Amino acid sequence: MPRLLTEFGMGTSLRRQDYTEAATRALKDALWHNSINLAELFDKPKSAMQITAEIGVQQPDAVDAEACKAVFPYGDVTVRVVLGGLDVPRPDGNPTVIANAAISVALEV
Repeated sequence: MPRLLTEFGMGTSLRRQDYTEAATRALKDALWHNSINLAELFDKPKSAMQITAEIGVQQPDAVDAEACKAVFPYGDVTVRVVLGGLDVPRPDGNPTVIANAAISVALEV
């Protein structure tokens, strides 16, 4: 199935060190860059889109992948969380968490 779209996003958790929150914000940032209406262009149902989301954070095990999946209103979604992103040190010892996301959409055309 050909990949037709890739979009990127970044999200943060400034004070709470919430890796899931940073990850979902990164996904939403990527989605806001594109309305992802590919299915309609090819006269396919939105549910036919194969969506792969890869998220990079410094603590991948701290991300709730199901919460990340819930960001997507349609499509068959796969979420993969990997080591990446950035923890930015702060004077109080609690880092600001930065997550990076890449969303790829494939559709049988």
